[in-house]
Amino acid sequence: MTNPSTFWNPTSGTDLLWLFITILIAAAVLLTLAISLYLLLTLQKLLEPQVVAQPVVPKESFWKRFIGLHSLEQEHTLAMEHTYDNIVELDNPPPPWFMALFYGTIAFGLVYLGIYHVFGTGDVMAQEYTQEVAIANQQREAYIKLVAGKINENTVTQLADSKGIAAGQALFTTYCTACHGTKGEGIVGPNLTDDFWLHGGTIKAVYHTINEGVPEKGMVSWKKQLNPLQVQQVASFILSIKGTNPPNGKAPQGEKMAMQ
Repeated sequence: MTNPSTFWNPTSGTDLLWLFITILIAAAVLLTLAISLYLLLTLQKLLEPQVVAQPVVPKESFWKRFIGLHSLEQEHTLAMEHTYDNIVELDNPPPPWFMALFYGTIAFGLVYLGIYHVFGTGDVMAQEYTQEVAIANQQREAYIKLVAGKINENTVTQLADSKGIAAGQALFTTYCTACHGTKGEGIVGPNLTDDFWLHGGTIKAVYHTINEGVPEKGMVSWKKQLNPLQVQQVASFILSIKGTNPPNGKAPQGEKMAMQ
C-alpha cells in the first residue's frame, strides 16, 4: 500500500508556499465575486424606475363623467407636457354629452339623407305640403257637399255674415260681371241694384234664377258650375247691393218690388 505521506508533507517548505498561494488566489476570487455581486445589485437599484406616490383621486360619479366635470385634484392628470410662461395647458376634451350629441346629429343626418334623398321613401316638405293641401281640399269638398246638400230653393236663406257675402262677391266677380257689371249696374243683363226685378227679388227667386238660368234671355244655368252653397252666397251678395245705385246704372227692367 502507498504511504499517504508521499502526497502531502507539511514539513516541506515548497508545499507550504503553494498552499499559501492557493489560499490567496481563492480569497481574491471570492472577494472579486462579492464585489461584483454588490455592484450588480447597486446598479439594479439605480436602474429601477422611481415610483412617485400619486395623490388619491376620489372616484367620480357617473353624472360628473357624463357632463365632463373634473375636480381640482385631477388637474395633474390633465396637464400637458409643454408649458408657456409658467402656464400649464390642460388637455380638457369636450364632455361626453356634447360628443354624443355631435355624433348623434351626424347619424341623424345620414339616416335623413338616405330616407329622403337616396332611397326616396320619405316625403320632403314640398311633397308633404302637396299631400296636406290635397287632403284639406277633400275635407273641404266633403264639408261643402254636406252643407250644400241641405240647401235648395225651398230651404235657402239669405246670408248676412261678412264671410258669406265676401265669398258671394268673389264668385260674382268671376262669373257674373261680364253681363251685370262689376258693381251690378247691368250691361247685357239687368241692373241688380234697383228695385225692379224680372224674375223676382226674394232670396228664393234669385236662387232659382241663378241655379236654373233664363235660356230665353241668354242666361245659362249655373248649377253645374256652382254648388248650392255657392249659389246661396252669390244670391245673398246680389241682394246685399240692392239700393247702392252705382254710376252708369242700366235703366230699370221688370216689376218694382219694395226693398226688404
